Amino acid sequence: MNILAIGAHPDDIECSSAGTLALYAQAGHTIFMAIATNGNVGSATLSREEIAAVRKKEQKASCDLIGAEMIWMDFDDEWLMNDRPTRTRFIDAIRQADPDVMFIHAPNDYHPDHRIAGQLAEDARIPASVRLVETALPAIGRIPHIFYVDNVGGVDFQPEAYVDISSVIELKKQMLLCHQSQDSWMRAVYGEDTSITDLMMANGRARGLAAGAAFAEGFREVRTYPRTGSFNLLPGFEK
Repeated sequence: MNILAIGAHPDDIECSSAGTLALYAQAGHTIFMAIATNGNVGSATLSREEIAAVRKKEQKASCDLIGAEMIWMDFDDEWLMNDRPTRTRFIDAIRQADPDVMFIHAPNDYHPDHRIAGQLAEDARIPASVRLVETALPAIGRIPHIFYVDNVGGVDFQPEAYVDISSVIELKKQMLLCHQSQDSWMRAVYGEDTSITDLMMANGRARGLAAGAAFAEGFREVRTYPRTGSFNLLPGFEK
């Protein structure tokens, strides 16, 4: 299968679903990680151009750890908009990956870029398969199934299914550790005493407790027409 995760910022996918992506990769599936914004406001010292270059390099290093293909959309951080040019780029990201399964931000996550990226991805799902929706890439032949990923910190997100990621938790941690610039930025802006990896590990343990595992990631199925899959598409579920 082709698997596409779409995150608003570099490190978003690692926080929410990198364990599940690693399991897919180990099973021989093809992984795409699409990043909507370039993180170009996330530094207290570097210029916009400098931090964007750093964030892109960090994201590529993370993707390489599981052999994922990076799709870099390069929109400005904090200014993601649901307009025609942006939706067109999301359609092309989906067409490039031609996914069976997509992972997207939930509609009630804390950050506007997260919410808008999730809505854009959901809105682009069907147009990506429509021939006369003309973009840089041709239409795909299937409509992918979508799952919402966990909110940051697990806040106000009730999973319907869990993936046991205990066997790949160290790999997920290494992927997140690639994003050193984001860890520094989160500490500076939000006054965090703990690292983003500590936050991820705490949420993984909490989801694992609910799932009967050491570590887990939680998901909700996007139940919308047409329904093209089920929880059986997740790693660890019987097809």
